[in-house]
Amino acid sequence: QVQLVESGGGVVQAGASLRLSCVASGRTFSTSTRGWFRQAPGKEREFVAAISGSGDNTYYANSVKARFTISRDSDSAKNTVYLQMNSLKPEDTAVYYCGEINTEIYFQYARYYNYWGQGTQVTVSS
Repeated sequence: QVQLVESGGGVVQAGASLRLSCVASGRTFSTSTRGWFRQAPGKEREFVAAISGSGDNTYYANSVKARFTISRDSDSAKNTVYLQMNSLKPEDTAVYYCGEINTEIYFQYARYYNYWGQGTQVTVSS
């Protein structure tokens, strides 16, 4: 069993930055792909970014490309994945979820993820 815990959300103004963290514990593998998704009220969960187990491959949704950066610290026991979010916009407001998937090629499909965190709220005011 894998437990994922997100943190770092908050309320900021447009143009500000936030860094989200996702800490893994339990039977997790550094080779697993980790992804960030977000879900706004009344909308489906959507892909934001993902990073391969090695950290060599990163993937982004077009809406966040050049503003968000995903990274991972596989050396630490907590196997932490980060999402640096810059130039935040009101449309970035959502609950952000961290997930883990064993098959990298399905990184953008939420239904293939095996584990999820509880989410962290990000609110961007105009």
